[in-house]
Amino acid sequence: MYKTSQAYSPSLENIKVAQTILKGIVTHTPLMPNFTYSDKFGAKIMFKREDLQVVRSYKIRGAYNKISGLSAEEKDSGVVCASAGNHAQGVAHSCHLLKVKATIFMPAPTPRQKVEQVRFFGKEFVEIVLVGDTFDDAQKEAISFCNQHSSVFIPPFDDQKVIEGQGTVGLEILEDCGSPIDYLFLPIGGGGLASGVASVFKTLSPQTKIIGVEPAGAPAMKNSMALGQNTKLDSIDKFVDGAAVQQVGDLTFEICRTHLDAVVTVPEGLICSTMLELYNRDAIVVEPAGALSVAALAQFAEEIKGKNVVCILSGSNNDISRTEEIRERSLLYEGLKHYFIVRFPQRAGALKEFLVEVLGPTDDIVHFEYTKKTAREKGPALIGIEQQHKADFDGLMQRMKEKDLNFEYLNERPDLFGFIV
Repeated sequence: MYKTSQAYSPSLENIKVAQTILKGIVTHTPLMPNFTYSDKFGAKIMFKREDLQVVRSYKIRGAYNKISGLSAEEKDSGVVCASAGNHAQGVAHSCHLLKVKATIFMPAPTPRQKVEQVRFFGKEFVEIVLVGDTFDDAQKEAISFCNQHSSVFIPPFDDQKVIEGQGTVGLEILEDCGSPIDYLFLPIGGGGLASGVASVFKTLSPQTKIIGVEPAGAPAMKNSMALGQNTKLDSIDKFVDGAAVQQVGDLTFEICRTHLDAVVTVPEGLICSTMLELYNRDAIVVEPAGALSVAALAQFAEEIKGKNVVCILSGSNNDISRTEEIRERSLLYEGLKHYFIVRFPQRAGALKEFLVEVLGPTDDIVHFEYTKKTAREKGPALIGIEQQHKADFDGLMQRMKEKDLNFEYLNERPDLFGFIV
C-alpha cells in the first residue's frame, strides 16, 4: 500500500499560465500521424514531435518557465545547473533569452559536441565548468557553488515551475488532436515531463490511459512505485542518457504514482532498433530517450488495435559518434550478431576449415583478433559474426559442435562481454 501524503499536484491553471509565458519562446511542435507504426499496429499512431523543439528537446519549457519566474534579485545573482545534456541546453538558451548569467556544471567526460551546443545556445551568458567523472560529481559541485555565491539552482525535473512548464506539452497535444486519445505513451527519466503532461490529461482527458516508459537499465520510477516509496537504484545503465537516473524526484514520484496507469520498461537494445527504424523508415532522428515511447508499443500491440495513440518523441540530441554503438546494440538485441572465443588448432588450414565448413553462406565475420602463441597446440581467436536472420544462429552453433571446436559463446558471458561492446 502507498503511504498517504499531501503531495503537490500542478494545477491546470498554472500550466496554462506557463503556456502563456512560453508563447513565442518555444515551438508549438506538431502532432503528426505516423503511417509506418499505424500500419504495423493497426492503430492510429500519432507522434508529438518534441524532437523538433528549440534546443531539440522539451527541456526548454521547464527551464524557461522556472527562470523567467525568478525575482530580479535572484536573476542578478545568476542561476546554476548540473547536466550533461538537454537540461543544460534548455537552461543555456533560456538564460540567453532572459539575459541571465548561468554557470553550468558538466562532467569532464561529456562529449565535446554537447559542450559546444550548450555554449552555442547560451552565448556570453553561460559559463561552463567541466568537473568530475559523473553527473553526481558535477551536481555536487554545482550545489556547492550555489551555496557559496547565493545563486539559484535550476533542477532538471523535481520543481513545481519546471513540471508546469513541461506540462504545456500536454496542452498542445489536446489542442491539436481532433479526436479522443485512448493511449498516451511518454518517457520517464526524473519524471518532470510525465508529471506535467499526466496532470493535464487527468483533468482534460481522464479516459486516456497514460503509460510511462523507462529504459530497462534504469527503472527508477517503476522500482519506486513497486516499493511504494521513492527509492534510489544502486546502479544504472547510462546508455539512455536522457532518461537514465538513479532516483526520480520526490514531487514527480507522488504525481506519477497517482496519475499514471502503468510504468513499463524497454530493453536498451530494442530502443536502438527503434531509433534505427525511425530513421530508416521515416527519416526521424531521435536520441535514445526520444525513442522510448515508440519502443513500448509492442508490449501493448493487442490493446491498442483500432485505438488513437499518442507517443511523445522527447528529443533528438543524438551524437553521431554513437551510431556504431547503437547499431551494435540493436544487432545484439535482434539476435543477429554473435561473439565467440574460438581456440583454433595452431596449424595451417584451421581457419580456412572454419570459413568453409562452419560459416553459413550469408554469415559475415565482422570482428577477428588472433595472435599466434608459441609452444601451444591451440590459439584463441576473438570472432564477431553478423547474420542476416535470427534463425541462422542454431545452424552455426550446430556446425561448430560437429567440428568439435573448442569455443565460448560470449553473448552469454556478461563478465567478458563488457570488454567488447
